[in-house]
Amino acid sequence: MTGGIVRVTGSGLGCTDWPMCTGETLAPTAEMGMHGVIEFGNRLLTGALCAVVGWVIITARLQEKPMPAVLRGGWAQFWIVVLNAVVGGVTVWMRLSPYIVAAHFIAATLLLTAAVFTWHAAYADAGSGAGTDADVATGPDAAPVQPAPQAVARIRSLSAALVAVTALLVFVGTLATGSGPHAGDSSDVTRMPFDWTAVTVVHGVLAATVLVLAVLLFSALPKDGFGAARRKAAAFLAVLLGQGLVGLVQSVTALPALLVMLHLLGSALVWTGVLQVHFTVKRACSGHSGPLSGAPVPRARGAATHA
Repeated sequence: MTGGIVRVTGSGLGCTDWPMCTGETLAPTAEMGMHGVIEFGNRLLTGALCAVVGWVIITARLQEKPMPAVLRGGWAQFWIVVLNAVVGGVTVWMRLSPYIVAAHFIAATLLLTAAVFTWHAAYADAGSGAGTDADVATGPDAAPVQPAPQAVARIRSLSAALVAVTALLVFVGTLATGSGPHAGDSSDVTRMPFDWTAVTVVHGVLAATVLVLAVLLFSALPKDGFGAARRKAAAFLAVLLGQGLVGLVQSVTALPALLVMLHLLGSALVWTGVLQVHFTVKRACSGHSGPLSGAPVPRARGAATHA
């Protein structure tokens, strides 16, 4: 979000160099004004991110039960933070080339990806069951119903397709940004040589495709054993509709800065949301990968019954 504030306020070259803010000073000078403060504040978040990610890594190493997936996710986040800092520096060196700005945004999206993965891995390794489906039918005569293997395969395919098309949606969004008016600096920065209207139409078509896939996935998810996945899919649909509304309004109102900021927030929520759906669906499907096809799971002889 602070990166978006840098762009819409024209503060992209508030610090004229990297890693120093100027050729002689680490921090902005008074002569650089608010633009320097905004750009330098965004840079300071790199240190905060490294501290949080480092704490994740240390905490995972200190657990009595090994948490290798969390460690991998934590280290992935650390190196992506470093990568994003370097790409941000190159952005300054290249005087806000829209292609490097797009790469800067994609690197930030990679960090979101690693963060969501680590979040799911933390709960999985801890064995808490968070994000899984414990809301199946219970009782002396109730048994969870296994969906048919064909249904599970369809759910997996829809979930994977939803992630793929959403990723393409985010990528095309960077092209719309690179072709649009917010260059990130008060000076005249060359934009991407694409027709903004055409790119925006493609972006909208992809958003509609994501919406259709999300509805199909939600409809395909059974209530038994997939309750958490259904809740997250419903939340994702709500976020997606809100993001679409903001995108539509900003496209017909000459891209006001506030709506651009809301759309940036929405893009982050959409991407993290689709990953939440995918990881939750994947975990739920792994619990329904047995040979049964739509038949109730037989109860073991002598199994404890509910009083």
